[in-house]
Amino acid sequence: MLTPDQARDRVHDAIARATRAGADAADAMLSAGESLSVSVRLDALEDVDRAEHLELGLRVFCGQRSASISTTDLTPAALDILAERAVAMAREAPEDEWAGLAPAERLMHGDVPQLDLDDGELGDPAALKETALLAERAARAVPGVTNSEGAGASASRSIWALATSHGFAGAYASSSHSISASVLAGDAGAMERDYDYHSA
Repeated sequence: MLTPDQARDRVHDAIARATRAGADAADAMLSAGESLSVSVRLDALEDVDRAEHLELGLRVFCGQRSASISTTDLTPAALDILAERAVAMAREAPEDEWAGLAPAERLMHGDVPQLDLDDGELGDPAALKETALLAERAARAVPGVTNSEGAGASASRSIWALATSHGFAGAYASSSHSISASVLAGDAGAMERDYDYHSA
């Protein structure tokens, strides 16, 4: 996955391509991420999922006309086509007196504050499986619990970057972790289901 610095470079590059294509102004946002989740039921592995995403959005302004477009293909040739199409779309759009970037004097300058949002860890399937098993075993140990719908553990990381053609550039990473379990209590005549989860 990209680092925040690499993501910031990508949005700067997209803006440069847009201005070369004829845009008067532009902004670009990039979102990238990866996630991993493991589910178990009755002490056995049920499922392992891994997903990744990467998308760049570009908004261009030609006078008071604007257009937005996005892509998952970040090759140089694809970004050139993206910029050209966005500018062509903007030139055909109706004028909007409110279209434009935020005033330059309202932009944040300098480094983005570090908010300690990313622990840098996605984990691995074996560790997530063990966490899910521990959660399910704890839930099944509650007196009266007779069955389980399963438990899960997951982790994800995301990178975000935003830049404008008139001076703003920022990027950051964040991570999240979660755990859940769902069990049933009682017998066939009077069963009740409940669950709990934690996310950080």
